[in-house]
Amino acid sequence: MRTVYVVTHPQATHHVDHLVGGWFDSELTPEGELAAVAIAASLHAKVPSDVELYSSDLRRTARTAEVIGERLGVEPVLDRRLREKSYGEAGGKPQEWLDQRFVPPPATGERLGHDEGIPGAETKGAMGARVYAAMDSILRSRCEHQIVVTHGGALTFVVAAWIRMPLEAAGYVDFRGSPGSITVLREDDYFHNRQVVTLAGK
Repeated sequence: MRTVYVVTHPQATHHVDHLVGGWFDSELTPEGELAAVAIAASLHAKVPSDVELYSSDLRRTARTAEVIGERLGVEPVLDRRLREKSYGEAGGKPQEWLDQRFVPPPATGERLGHDEGIPGAETKGAMGARVYAAMDSILRSRCEHQIVVTHGGALTFVVAAWIRMPLEAAGYVDFRGSPGSITVLREDDYFHNRQVVTLAGK
């Protein structure tokens, strides 16, 4: 039996400052720090000592993973492939700036190649490919308990990779989680079916 706990980082400075996140390297707020401690306590109550911990390398996720790792006695492995979507030149700008220029994806047709019309922004397909690659690396390990600390938008592709959804079919999928959520994924030893036990819970 394998269980993967996917944590979305709690409140960060770009949330309260109404700035575009993405690869903008914001930090946890004081409230976010307290939430990280609560997340670590929750995981400590659920996860045995034999656990692996992976995280996006951005400061808000790396700090969340650090707090979890201190409580569980494990060192986080940082992986830039677990980052949120890059919004290119919009990163760190006021959210209003992005809202005024944002081009939504088409309702039908090719959606993985869409970049919202922002110079330097990552396409959904490019983001998905790197998160899929990160999850492929993580799941090569046979450790029965793993924790992945990532971002609300990246959670979509963590879950899609877990259920083995082909990337080319992921143009419409959305499994977002609010800040500070915990998603529980489980694979049984008999059928080797992969469950989404809890999506973006607490």
